[in-house]
Amino acid sequence: MLSDVEIAQSANMKPIKEIASQLGLTENEIENYGHFKAKIPLPLLEKIGHKKDGHLILVTAINPTPAGEGKTTTTIGLGQGMKKIGENAIIALREPSLGPVMGIKGGAAGGGYSQVVPMEDINLHFTGDIHAVTSATNLLASLIDNSLHHGNPLNIDPRQIIWKRALDMNDRTLRQVIVGLGGKPNGVPREDGFQITVASEVMAVLCLSQDIENLKQRLSKIIVAYSYDGSPITVNDLKATGSMAVLLKDAIKPNLVQTLENTPVLIHGGPFANIAHGCNSLIATKLGLKLADFCITEAGFGADLGAEKFFDIKCRQGNLKPSAVVLVATIRALKYNGGVQKQDLSLENTDALKMGLENLKKHIENIQKFHLPLVVALNLFPTDSHAEIEIIKNLCEDLHVAFSLSECFSKGGDGATDLARKVIDLIKEDRNFEPLYPVDLSIIEKIQWISKDIYGAKGVQFTLTAKKQIEKINKIGLSHLPICMAKTQYSLSDNPLLLGRPEDFEITIREVRPSAGAGFIVAIAGDILTMPGLPKIPSTEKIDMDNQGKISGLF
Repeated sequence: MLSDVEIAQSANMKPIKEIASQLGLTENEIENYGHFKAKIPLPLLEKIGHKKDGHLILVTAINPTPAGEGKTTTTIGLGQGMKKIGENAIIALREPSLGPVMGIKGGAAGGGYSQVVPMEDINLHFTGDIHAVTSATNLLASLIDNSLHHGNPLNIDPRQIIWKRALDMNDRTLRQVIVGLGGKPNGVPREDGFQITVASEVMAVLCLSQDIENLKQRLSKIIVAYSYDGSPITVNDLKATGSMAVLLKDAIKPNLVQTLENTPVLIHGGPFANIAHGCNSLIATKLGLKLADFCITEAGFGADLGAEKFFDIKCRQGNLKPSAVVLVATIRALKYNGGVQKQDLSLENTDALKMGLENLKKHIENIQKFHLPLVVALNLFPTDSHAEIEIIKNLCEDLHVAFSLSECFSKGGDGATDLARKVIDLIKEDRNFEPLYPVDLSIIEKIQWISKDIYGAKGVQFTLTAKKQIEKINKIGLSHLPICMAKTQYSLSDNPLLLGRPEDFEITIREVRPSAGAGFIVAIAGDILTMPGLPKIPSTEKIDMDNQGKISGLF
């Protein structure tokens, strides 16, 4: 059996100008990055702005487990399935972060016969977008320290600098550091830290900006510190807006690639879903809606994180109206939620599956709260039994929810034609979507609403630090922003060990941060970290390259 990278390396890729032509774009309307990648200049979106939007399809999933769910694979497979039945579809995805690729998660370009190519480029440096975000983030950090060094004209309180440096790699040793050591010529000593680049507010700003002017407006609003009298210090105060925007001038352009079956794909932006808002760029999504009849996108991790933020942050800010949702599940992951150990997931266990179904049911209920039709896509594994499949199918029938058996991993687009037809059947021109909560509620009320309604918590506890931070956010006039919850992806709760559908639990908010440029407030629950660490045996141990530059071990 071929590995993912071997399948990708054997793909019959078309020159990117041919993929662009499928979308009605000429060679002069794209910027080639080699033979199989291109960027799309922003003026094109304005040029085709008069076109009617296609239908926006969101692909989300149950809570992730070590057994895997295949959300990205299903997203890609659905796009290929749409093409197989003669529909004009485009896929919009996030860019993979090097941290997880080199850590434990591996690549994020799909799997099996539903992949985006060139897979190695996409999972590694791609077109340099994430590196540009890293540079802009660290430029800002250096300007803060430079201001301190040259007399501190902005009266910055070094104890209240909230801006962190960034690196697109998992490195736990950089979470807390001391900078400025070595005497007066090396700056002012202070505590500092790093976060992974995809958790930086610059990444969120890039992904929620609608054009260069909006990018600059958002960058200028980023709060980096507070003065001794408690006033916020912004990027605009540091006169850094223009220089940061210049570093992002190419990164703001969406990237065009293709699937194994030559379906067009826009890959752009990559904010983490357990820390940031977890969606690809708004520019890429809006572009996809103009270029095709169906724009298929995904939101990171489970629906409790990615989908909720997609609806309440991205759709709200971009005035997007989704048409339907695909909820991905696997029998293996549901059995894991029902208490089965990873090594036993291949064995039939209908009792455990029934227990794990509670997780699926909760996600179905949550999506319906946004007044959207959905289809459950069961990502098929060879070890899934007929009895287990029937249990999930019967549940969907009982709940009056569409069901489709997806075989896109093993069959590509041919394995997702039924899913494609089911999605089309769900779509109605009258879109009833609406966000979960009104933004004019207090910060505490919005956090409580998400925690109780989406997670199923009985209550929310706020640490003393979080309460003080909320008071400060209220004082500076940002309480009207939506909430971006940062919590574990493995559970509906803030405890990764509580699987299935936990009950009688409370959410603890330990920190609340304003992301004024991104336009949301980050509420951090539990022990979530903005700089991940590497596992005992990282993926790096399997990755290699031969004398011809052919990569192996990347998945």
